[in-house]
Parts: sequence; C-alpha cells; structure tokens
Amino acid sequence: MTAALRVLADTGEALVTACAPGAEARWPALHAKARDDGDRSVRTEAFDATATGLWELADAVWFSAFFVPDSGGGRRLWNRYVNCEHPTRRTEDGFDTFDLAVDLVVTPDLTRWEWKDEDEYAHVRRLGIVSGAEYQAVDDAIETAVTSLDPGNCDDTGTGA
Repeated sequence: MTAALRVLADTGEALVTACAPGAEARWPALHAKARDDGDRSVRTEAFDATATGLWELADAVWFSAFFVPDSGGGRRLWNRYVNCEHPTRRTEDGFDTFDLAVDLVVTPDLTRWEWKDEDEYAHVRRLGIVSGAEYQAVDDAIETAVTSLDPGNCDDTGTGA
C-alpha cells in the first residue's frame, strides 16, 4: 500500500505519521476489490497473489480514522491500534514496510482488546509469507503490548502520558 502521509515527528526513536480519511492511496488491487465489494474472501486471493509475487497496485482512498466526532462538536478517540508490520525502512520515495496481516484493536480506556484478522494471519503463515521467526516476534511484541495496557501509560491522544 502507498498512502499520502503527513509526518508529525521524525526523530531517531520514532517516525509519527498521519493519514487523513480521503487521502489518496495505492493498495494491492485484490485488497481494494475486497473492500469495495465487501467480500473478505477476495482478501484470501490477495494473500495468495502476494505469496507468488504476482500482484498489482490499484488507486484507492484511505477511509479509517482513529478520532471520530463526539456529541459536543469535538472529537474523541475511537480506538487504539497495534499494527503488526516489518520495521519501517527509509527509501528515496519515502518509507517502506510490510504488513503482517494481524493487528490488535484496543478500547480507548485500555480495558479490552481483541485480535483483528486472525484468520488472515493464519493463512499468510500457511503460505509462508510470515516466517516462524516473524511469528515469534509478533507474538512477543503483542505480549509486551498487552501487558503494558495500563490506562496510566497513555493519554487521550494515544501518544503516551
């Protein structure tokens, strides 16, 4: 996927970006088709194509937002999100990474969490897209994230207290 990102902070320790809903993006064509058609089974085909290296990008529009309007005319945090992906690498064109197909969605108050796309993660593991070492690294990172879910560790911006 490629997306128009705004860099909010770029330090030696963190790269913080934002992507507003409606921003132009390019996604793997079958992922875009699955989203547009509302057919998750097409995403399985997309991962199969990824495993073979035969896939194309298609124009898309970013649609997610982590802050949503509240009843008082302001905005509130919708959720916290742990995206499991390869480390970001700088390139001449921007930044590259690789999504590992599983995520952790956490309530704003940090009291509940759930996996997102576990079925797809199992499929990419079967295909060999995610190696055993990557699987272990994701498992370790998620365990660290879950054990750190303490409402005192984050503020309402999701950036830490």
